[in-house]
Amino acid sequence: MPLNSTQEHCDLLIIGAGISGIGAACHLQRECPGKRYLILEGRDGIGGTWDLFRYPGVRSDSDLYTFGYDFKPWHGQPIATAPEILSYLQEVVDENHLAPNLRFDHWVGSARWSSSEALWTVTATTAQGEKRSFTANFLFMCQGYYDYERGYRPSFPGEEVFQGPIIHPQDWPQDLDYCGKQMVVIGSGATAATILPAVAPEVERVTQLQRSPSYYFALDNSSEDSLIEELRALEVPDEWIHGVKRRKMLAFGLETTQRARMEPEALRQELIEAARAALPEDFDVDTHLTPSYSPWKERLCLLPDGDMFAAISSGKAAIVTGEIETFVEQGIVLKSGEVLAADIVVAATGIELCALGKVQFVVDGRDIDLSQTWTYQGVMISELPNLAWSFGYIRTSWTMRSDMIAHYVCRLLRYMEDAGVRQCTPTLRAQDAGMNGKGFIDEDDFSPGYMRRGVSRLPKQSDRGPWTNIQDYYVEKDILPDLGFDDDVLVFSAPEPTPEQVKQDLDYAGQRSGQI
Repeated sequence: MPLNSTQEHCDLLIIGAGISGIGAACHLQRECPGKRYLILEGRDGIGGTWDLFRYPGVRSDSDLYTFGYDFKPWHGQPIATAPEILSYLQEVVDENHLAPNLRFDHWVGSARWSSSEALWTVTATTAQGEKRSFTANFLFMCQGYYDYERGYRPSFPGEEVFQGPIIHPQDWPQDLDYCGKQMVVIGSGATAATILPAVAPEVERVTQLQRSPSYYFALDNSSEDSLIEELRALEVPDEWIHGVKRRKMLAFGLETTQRARMEPEALRQELIEAARAALPEDFDVDTHLTPSYSPWKERLCLLPDGDMFAAISSGKAAIVTGEIETFVEQGIVLKSGEVLAADIVVAATGIELCALGKVQFVVDGRDIDLSQTWTYQGVMISELPNLAWSFGYIRTSWTMRSDMIAHYVCRLLRYMEDAGVRQCTPTLRAQDAGMNGKGFIDEDDFSPGYMRRGVSRLPKQSDRGPWTNIQDYYVEKDILPDLGFDDDVLVFSAPEPTPEQVKQDLDYAGQRSGQI
């Protein structure tokens, strides 16, 4: 696997320029300033999720005080729109001078590891169809967890006769005119709850059609409250005020999570009654907003300032619970016999899970089936040397974990350099043979449709450490930051660098000394 002049080489290759990849680069610059890195991004700009989804009203479904990076406070409203988040990310890129290390329009197709060289060779395809090759000592997968090429779009009976467009939010046409139209949004998750109030002022009427209800929580979306106003009056520094906001949101999240586990029925009734109080008296909360599952078995949808409830109260939006019998030319017939008139149908039916960007991994000539591997601490993967995967939290803000994982990777890189080793592989021990396997995300704990459909594509976890994915910030924050590397699972080795690698290291050292 010789290096050649057409390859770019770096110490660490980051895949993905979304929230995780940009954060990883910033942490690497701070904590491992001597390491060379590149970021490969398949799209033509930064942002990942926040650039891909462009449906009306697209916004965060967790608060930005905890979703923002630990090194850059968020100063806006707790729930932010996609353009606001993209602006924040661009500030991070500019302030940290990441642009020279970004390679856009590079879709990664394969990654091949050579143990004799302790080297990954990654092949990417550019927007022009050109194959580009990159080599790296360490691979940091920050590409997210769903398929960017397609969302989940089931077929509907009779849909071919419908006279209007059927749109998936992941492919929203930017020239779609829905003013004065009748729209039906199929789905009950965060996407449907976002689109409903966003289009309500312009459509004739919008109806959310759901097979079963979800939980919704109206969140005050003001960036100020009486405590914050009092702190400002006392001229408390902004960074302290941000810390207060962040801690308040963490405390809210902890309380909600604990109550969902310890007193689910009480929390369930509170959420239902809060929705009842926010809606007209004749709205059938028992039918449309009373889920069959306990809170947090699926995501709890946040409504900034109760916008969806306000849209329903205005008379421009409605929720209908029922199953589709068939599409007809001018709408949808339900199994109940009710007919929903529609000019436009939005299939907010969910995402498709994707295992590490669908990259083909090959280790020493052997193809790796990710579904047969095991996660190490929810960060690394058995059989894959010198590789980490940034997978954030499901219930808490994603970035709370992506920040911690980036810190972990930086500590690992420094450990390996100090120890004089070049390869690190999570390896199953004799006592791990026959251990119980379950999904990377435990379906008994969290089971929305996209997870049930796709969790088998991801690495497995066990019920014993270190082959676990805790997925609980309030537990993991006291474990992951101090986790050592001298266990009997991480196997380190030190193959001799090739002459080409030595030359590249010397060339880079010369470049850095010239820059300094």
